[in-house]
Amino acid sequence: MATIKEIASLAEVSIATVSRVLNFDETLNVSNATREKILKIADELEYVPLKAKKTKNKLCKDVGIIYWYNYQEELEDPYYLSIRLAAEKKCNENNLNLVKLTENSSIDDISKVNGIIAIGKFNSDTIEKLSNGNENIIFVDFSPNENKFDSVIVDMGRATTKALNYLYELGHRKIGFIGNKNSDNLSTEDIYADERSIEYKEFMLKNNIFNPNYIYITEKYTFKAGYKLMLKALESDDRPTAFFLGNDSMAIGAYKAISEANLSIPNDISIIGFNDQPSAKYMIPALTTVRIPGEYLAGAAVDLLLENLTSTRNYNKKVIIPTEFKIRDSCKIIK
Repeated sequence: MATIKEIASLAEVSIATVSRVLNFDETLNVSNATREKILKIADELEYVPLKAKKTKNKLCKDVGIIYWYNYQEELEDPYYLSIRLAAEKKCNENNLNLVKLTENSSIDDISKVNGIIAIGKFNSDTIEKLSNGNENIIFVDFSPNENKFDSVIVDMGRATTKALNYLYELGHRKIGFIGNKNSDNLSTEDIYADERSIEYKEFMLKNNIFNPNYIYITEKYTFKAGYKLMLKALESDDRPTAFFLGNDSMAIGAYKAISEANLSIPNDISIIGFNDQPSAKYMIPALTTVRIPGEYLAGAAVDLLLENLTSTRNYNKKVIIPTEFKIRDSCKIIK
């Protein structure tokens, strides 16, 4: 079994830093690169917390865990990485033996586990396959059918409205959006609409300020996507005074594009992100964003799974985790 000392040696950081990263200490001032390096090494070495090691022989239930993102995508969008690691940590603390599943796992493998935690958005084929093999499935950050599955989600719509209201009250009327598709422009192959995009359009129409030219669409919420789409937005003669971005990773890319254009945040462009990555408050200027407590999503998912293992509940639950709007320095009042 790997130890914190071994991880610290490979990551070339202190033991204390490794311990605080693995325990999701939000007060730790460490770069994203260092944090991701530590998490990757811990994952590769299959690090197990001490509490879980002491009780390993008492494990009595197998829990399947399936991820929407692959490892590289998790590093580019740490939101899902934080949920996965928190879910794995809580499973270990509750003496649950984790079994990794994929979309290619057999029905036999799916049916052998006592329950499944599915993190992310999955297509209809995968959902059907999982449900055919197992009745105890908890979807995290996704609710494919609230009458059939347990799920843990975030109220994206309310969080988006609060962020847009903030910009509106600061005087912004030309507000851009960088994110995923809404229900109006989904193709038959798309599996879900981004609630942030839907709420953005409704808010802008309600306030008579909707402009489709202010919307920039991406499939993946990565640094690169935020950078490229902000560069494209800056080429327009009719440039928004503020942007709401689907996550903080894209906001970091947008910061770079704005800086390269010799513009400043928030004097020239105000920016709001989403997720509140640990690095958000250390950006210059500190990023105004929406905090999603990934550890709470993961914790609620494991709680639902444990409840299903010990009760005869004959109805499904949808747990909605609240968000927190973090006002920092990336937005300004305009006339």
